[in-house]
Amino acid sequence: MNTLQQAVQEYLTMRRSLGFKLQRAGSALLDFVSFLEQRRASYITLRLALTWAKQPSGGQPDMRAAQRLSFVRLFARYRSATDPRTQIPPAGLLPFRPKRARPYLYSDQEIEQLLQAALHMPLSPRHRKRCALLPWVYYCLFGLLSVSGLRLGEARNLRLQDVDLKAGVLTIRGAKFGKDRLVPLHTSTCRVLADYIARRQRHWAGRPVSSYLFVSSWGNQLDSGQIHRAFYAVSRQIGLRGATDSHGPRLHDLRHRFATNTLVNWYRSDQDPERLLPVLSAFLGHVHVADTQWYLSASPQLMREAMSRLERRWEQRP
Repeated sequence: MNTLQQAVQEYLTMRRSLGFKLQRAGSALLDFVSFLEQRRASYITLRLALTWAKQPSGGQPDMRAAQRLSFVRLFARYRSATDPRTQIPPAGLLPFRPKRARPYLYSDQEIEQLLQAALHMPLSPRHRKRCALLPWVYYCLFGLLSVSGLRLGEARNLRLQDVDLKAGVLTIRGAKFGKDRLVPLHTSTCRVLADYIARRQRHWAGRPVSSYLFVSSWGNQLDSGQIHRAFYAVSRQIGLRGATDSHGPRLHDLRHRFATNTLVNWYRSDQDPERLLPVLSAFLGHVHVADTQWYLSASPQLMREAMSRLERRWEQRP
């Protein structure tokens, strides 16, 4: 029988080969196995798993403990196949329901205002020439997020070779869980991206620039913090956030808006949203349909469409 150290390495290798990154879980499980060895335990017990999970580790204690125990639970299931002495922590032993941010559903007018503010964002006179493309970068990036449902990281990682404007398709590589997928684009989106790429080529003509679609004023990949700072600035400019607000509408909410609008359009065109939901889930790059359903839970407009369809069905009953 192999040791716990060998078992955890084999477990992490197996899960990562399936596309799971396990960055946090990996380091946590290595710490857990060291914890067991320090107590001369040769197999996983419920008592030791709970003691380790409840150790102070920063953040919200209940959330951290529940998450750490969930890492052990999955590893213990794997380990039990080769060591029947393994005790698997039952689900719900340390219950915790994470608080998710309430999504903000942008109106069409707010999206238009956001894009116009990005296009006319002020530039430093000192660096005006070097930064001349940046307004177009943010205009296209924010616009693409609003009509494609991409995650910000997926849009940041797009390279020129991933954009096929003739076919109207984006290739998303190495997304969540290491998955690749194709995302179709509307012809109007293709036209905007074609215009941006032409501007990009003119701006960087004869100078070195990375192959990323959206680049900084230095020609490299846009930094996530830089993108958020630009978004906060234009959000405050159009009144979506107050001058000193630390919370408010987020870039990720554009993904919520896309998912909600897609389902509303299905309702209005009298299609079957329940049957089509797996299509939307695959489009968004979700592994589970339940993840997509949560995206749709905060839309009054969507609830109205669902209720309207339900009322029509009731009216048709004898």
